[in-house]
Amino acid sequence: SGNYYNQGEIRKKELEQSCCVLGIPASDVTVIDHRDLPDDPAVEWDTQLLATLVLKHIEAKNINLVLTFDAGGVSGHANHISLYSAVRYNVCKLLWVPPWAGCRVLVLESVNLCRKYISFLDVLISCLLPRDALFILTEEETEQAKRAMLCHRSQLLWFRQLYLRFSRYLVVNSLRLL
Repeated sequence: SGNYYNQGEIRKKELEQSCCVLGIPASDVTVIDHRDLPDDPAVEWDTQLLATLVLKHIEAKNINLVLTFDAGGVSGHANHISLYSAVRYNVCKLLWVPPWAGCRVLVLESVNLCRKYISFLDVLISCLLPRDALFILTEEETEQAKRAMLCHRSQLLWFRQLYLRFSRYLVVNSLRLL
């Protein structure tokens, strides 16, 4: 629930506002508030527990595409990496069994710090490197993504301000199939 600084309720509202900006209805947003899954960048979550929760959500929403972090978690955040591990666990152990056989998983490529902060210049690099999918946002989509990020006021620390101005993830995202 994003309660690392005791801001869980604030961050839930910010998430709903951000999703609204992106055109995602509140009914499609699920916030998991589980005592064994604390919002803490130093805590590695239990893979099987998280895998079970993710799988329940996939089943309940009849999801056929999952987009998640890769093993680097984009920022090295332990919770992001745990989510990748749980989704990978599901793919390896469960998703190949019907009714989840039709569910595809794409993982967002973590890039080095230099590439992460060269904004649109990374489009050239990303086009040359191997990947399964490449999403290049239009200027309008980039502005929408920025508006969505600005909804997360409680998290807009100095380094996230840099992210908003220079991150390639607001312009280009390379993904691979898991």
